[in-house]
Amino acid sequence: MGMNVGSSSGEDEVNATINTTPLVDVMLVMLIIFLITVPVVTQSIAVNLPKETNIVRVTKPENIEISVSKDGDVYWGTKLVPDMEELVKRLGKESVKNPQPEVHIRGDDKSRYESVGRVIYACQRAGIMKINFVTEPPARGG
Repeated sequence: MGMNVGSSSGEDEVNATINTTPLVDVMLVMLIIFLITVPVVTQSIAVNLPKETNIVRVTKPENIEISVSKDGDVYWGTKLVPDMEELVKRLGKESVKNPQPEVHIRGDDKSRYESVGRVIYACQRAGIMKINFVTEPPARGG
């Protein structure tokens, strides 16, 4: 007597499932390797990082307020400066004072960097040593 094993047609059926066991084994090995090596890579030297501070601007009468509008117009206080040569001439008169006044530049947030850069260059040409930028503090949300 014979025993019949398998299908009667004699052809083997194709197994279309994916064997995930090797994939899981490889992933577990990689996970273990990363868990061991990551602490070694992230070591760093202990340093004291600077803390953020907001210093309130003290406006002294001798400080020079220069504003740059969004159109690129330059104002000394509230008076329009016609051109950069005039600005350099005015700043040159101020730069010889002792102590030298600070220049506070107030640039409109829509103004081009080039306009503010021209004012900085004029300060440099006139010999001004201290230039500050006036900004709005961030809104406190929360």
